[in-house]
Amino acid sequence: MKSRIPRAFFRRDPITCARELIGAELVWGNCAGEIVETEAYLAENDEACHTFSRPTVRAFVERNKPGAAYIYFSYGAHWMLNVLVKGETNGFVLFRAVQPTRGVGAMKKRRGTDDERQLCSGPGKLTEAFAITHRHDKMDLCVDPRHCFVKVSAARADVVADARIGITRSAHHPWRFSLRDSKFVSRRVKTVERVRRSRSTLR
Repeated sequence: MKSRIPRAFFRRDPITCARELIGAELVWGNCAGEIVETEAYLAENDEACHTFSRPTVRAFVERNKPGAAYIYFSYGAHWMLNVLVKGETNGFVLFRAVQPTRGVGAMKKRRGTDDERQLCSGPGKLTEAFAITHRHDKMDLCVDPRHCFVKVSAARADVVADARIGITRSAHHPWRFSLRDSKFVSRRVKTVERVRRSRSTLR
């Protein structure tokens, strides 16, 4: 049985949310996929977070509700999908990879490949496969069943943590979370810390 993840889920802290979104499903129009890799970014004291150096992003945090999409263009090449978290600690969860579950044909056409493991195995690949662009920035991902996160009640994901990748500042924090042994992640885990999940997660 599946149900949409409510706004209350994002009223906590980015690290908890990033960890507990592993195994949930990202729904975007006619496409969907199991989330297998995320990264957490903190709005305070995290040099890798955009809030550290961009006043416009700090304003975004202030003006938007938890669960809002934060989408930016990275290195002039790729859109990146994040969700805003506002609670015990403010920040973002970046979605790095999903395992496609629906709309695979459309994803293959957009990505120009038949290899399902290459469709969404990276944040830029993910947004291209799902046709996510800046027009979706600020979208509320807690109210629209066609653009949301869905939990599977029976899910008990085996989550591992390691250092975030693709950054140079604050890169030592073990805030990248992934589904153990998934073939759909953007990069294999090297230093592994097993993350235990309680039965109360994803409520």
